[in-house]
Amino acid sequence: MLSIDPSSISERENYKFLTGSIIPRPIAFVTTVSGDGVLNGAPFSYFNIVSSNPPMISLSIQRKDGQSKDTARNIIDKKQFVVHIVDEDNVEKINTTAASLPPEQSEIELAQLTPIDSTIISVPGIEEAKVRMECILEHSMELGDGESKGCDFIIGRVVQFHIEGRIYEKGRIDPKGLKAVSRLAGTGYAKIGELFSIERPD
Repeated sequence: MLSIDPSSISERENYKFLTGSIIPRPIAFVTTVSGDGVLNGAPFSYFNIVSSNPPMISLSIQRKDGQSKDTARNIIDKKQFVVHIVDEDNVEKINTTAASLPPEQSEIELAQLTPIDSTIISVPGIEEAKVRMECILEHSMELGDGESKGCDFIIGRVVQFHIEGRIYEKGRIDPKGLKAVSRLAGTGYAKIGELFSIERPD
């Protein structure tokens, strides 16, 4: 087995090891509104649950050349955002939103996604997602070594769930109906695949 000191290799090599081994990763499609009122959207696979009481999720938004991305700046400024689960039916359009656009251009328009008003917050979501979560900013942190910050770590509190009726039953979401996709390394994605169950010990 190889044994490698991460401080002895490049950031890109560390990235490849992390994204190639921590798989599959759920994908959050995040909508935010800029200071100029532009509806922005971008996918992130450094995403997970933080807590269910209260319901909170996390996003790690990697910086580019030390500069925060539009999504992180908008969240920190407006304190609101919407997280959508990426699925087989919307992944092609959402992949389009990963293009590098200037802040004044909307990825939502580029991908021909359909904005939909939120219930609690002012940031719209998109109709094409079977699950979306309205969030308010709970906490944000700059993470990295010294002055070279590598990411903005965002914790959001979910204030409203929106779940498509046909995948909801008795308080649960049907994973086969949701058809969520996950991120692998490089250009790789994965579908849910075969499901199995293992009983947890007492």
